[in-house]
Amino acid sequence: MNFFNRQKTRSPGETVRALRESVLRLDQSSGEARKRISEEVSRLLASVKTSLSGDAESDPSPDVIAMVANEVYASELLSLLARKDSCQIYNTLLRRQIGSRSPTVEYISNRPDIIFATLKGYANPDIALNTGMILKEMLRFEPLARILLFSDQFFTFPQYIENTTFGISCDAFANLKASQQPMTILMRADRVQETLTRHKPMVAQWLDANYDRFFAMYNTLILSSNYVTKRQSLKLLGEILLDRANYAIMTRYIANDANLKMMMNFLRDKSRNIQFEAFHVFKVFVANPNKPPQIASILRRNKDRLLVFLKEFHNDKDDEQFNDEKAFLVEQIKQL
Repeated sequence: MNFFNRQKTRSPGETVRALRESVLRLDQSSGEARKRISEEVSRLLASVKTSLSGDAESDPSPDVIAMVANEVYASELLSLLARKDSCQIYNTLLRRQIGSRSPTVEYISNRPDIIFATLKGYANPDIALNTGMILKEMLRFEPLARILLFSDQFFTFPQYIENTTFGISCDAFANLKASQQPMTILMRADRVQETLTRHKPMVAQWLDANYDRFFAMYNTLILSSNYVTKRQSLKLLGEILLDRANYAIMTRYIANDANLKMMMNFLRDKSRNIQFEAFHVFKVFVANPNKPPQIASILRRNKDRLLVFLKEFHNDKDDEQFNDEKAFLVEQIKQL
């Protein structure tokens, strides 16, 4: 037996430090050297994950988890990780509690560059879906979602939804929605959705303060030439307006005649799915018992055409709630 070639057993803290060094070397290597270092990074990541989550034979030790977590913070490793295998590490550390504290949430709250770096990962197809998963985990926590939502970086979501591949775009929309989960925010990219729909009171407050800027951005998604972006955006808009937490936002939105005209145009879209999503926004204008004069005037001018249109609108849809809502709108329009 060759004892001289046996590898030294690393402590969990040493493994974290070795992982950091390997990740830094990976960015500076190429060819066979990069392949070798990449394999080493994968082995070290697996070791760190085992330290945090345990294995088939044993549960993780709280002392080891604390040691790994502290070394991760000290080495600033979180800002370097954007690999598929690292999502579980983020997930485990983010959910770690010490009493009522969440140390990793506190750490990232003081390092917002980590959040922004994962968002910018959507610009790199090689890591976009991996950083998207990490961003999704972070957006589950209100302090981290707040940082993204209240930053100018939030308004870059549309570029990742519109100017990326289908998969990346859908992931980004989901995170947009999540950031508004206080209200339900993102589009083709799943993460926008995460931002807007998870932490409702916070999002409602933010929407009220940023109403004009948000809808200026959001309208670029609603009016997108991309079918998926348009449909998801309309669907999310309906969810936002019908959420009780966003009552003040809803009343502002349905008082704007330009918004009503836009939805009436979407009702005639060549896509039946777009028509259907637009209907769920249009119905809020009609059902409002306190319609502003300009809204009531548009509906009155188009009364006869709307009644004819709605009579034939999606009559083949076997949806009791939809049919009841359509019948209600017809009655409301007749009374104008």
